[in-house]
Amino acid sequence: MLLSRTARSFEMIMVARLIYGISSGIALSAHSIYLVECAPKRLRGMVGVTVATFASFGKFFAQLLGISEFFGTPEKWPWLLGFNGLAALLQLVTLPFLPESPRFLLLDRGDQQACETALRKLWGDKDYSTEVEEMLEEKAALEGVRSHSVLELIRNQSLRWQLLTILVGFTGLQLCGINAVYFYCFEVFRAAGIQEHQLRYAALGTGLCECLTSLACFMIIENTGKKVLMLRGYAGMSVVLVLLTITIYFQEHVSWLPYCSMVLVFIFIFWFASGPAGATAPLPGELFTQQYKSAAYTIGCTISWLGLFVLGMVFPIVEKHLHGFCFLIFLFFCVSCGLFFKFNVPEIKNCTALQVAAEFQKMHTKQEEPKHTKTDVREPYETKF
Repeated sequence: MLLSRTARSFEMIMVARLIYGISSGIALSAHSIYLVECAPKRLRGMVGVTVATFASFGKFFAQLLGISEFFGTPEKWPWLLGFNGLAALLQLVTLPFLPESPRFLLLDRGDQQACETALRKLWGDKDYSTEVEEMLEEKAALEGVRSHSVLELIRNQSLRWQLLTILVGFTGLQLCGINAVYFYCFEVFRAAGIQEHQLRYAALGTGLCECLTSLACFMIIENTGKKVLMLRGYAGMSVVLVLLTITIYFQEHVSWLPYCSMVLVFIFIFWFASGPAGATAPLPGELFTQQYKSAAYTIGCTISWLGLFVLGMVFPIVEKHLHGFCFLIFLFFCVSCGLFFKFNVPEIKNCTALQVAAEFQKMHTKQEEPKHTKTDVREPYETKF
């Protein structure tokens, strides 16, 4: 991409974007799995949120570099596109210094000594017998069970609610309306009287708002819990979408309504960053055991990227015909996702994957098991195909 302007070839940008898209799809899954597996159970939610925190930081940093004072000029834009190479180079240089995931070493390779060495390198030189014991319990529960494919995960009826949670969560992440709000923010800012040459600075404010809110979510998630954050986020976004539809429709008739729309844009970003954005990314790593994590992340990321692609293709057409009323479409997804998490997903704070499986089974079992029957939490992961 850096050399595309010199070569006068837009094809180079297309090829580069294809390669970068494939790499991003793989890296997002691998990065999320690695983070969740390396984090202590009590900090797993907090560490998982960093995926969204740094994604929002990257978004803000891209907006900052894109203004005319930096690389947003006809001469410097190739450097803006090529700047991603610096981040990739930084990762290549630092990755050799990071240990392998302790859970992978113990559950997949069966190397307890290497697992304990990785734990000490990651968490400090202390006694981690309790954490190792929990992993050994999971290993015993999954003894003889191989890693499963995406198709096998889809066919496993005992994991249908965990799978539905992933599908709903990642679908809602893209179809909740955040991209539509970003799309409309320039029109809202213009209506509020912000000059054309100052719009890019106002857009910086939206990126900074998401970044700071995501950072706040990082601080409170362990005390609040993912389910509560999801419910608050989707409920808050639903209310804002209704109000935003009303203010945009009447803003030409009431002089002060554009200012209300501008405030609502920031409020919507706040609810998004403090709820779905932070809580969705680490879900596959927390809902599934080692044998299903890769398949779960593959499904989640595929749904997320597919949703983004469909939205990018369809939204301009929908917006052209519906204008501000297009927010009502996203309202449907926000309400649906919020209701799903309220009635079908248990709280998973400080729970292992086996405990999460037991909570889902308990929540969705229509009839109580006989008292003389002992529930085995390993059952959902021992289904034979």
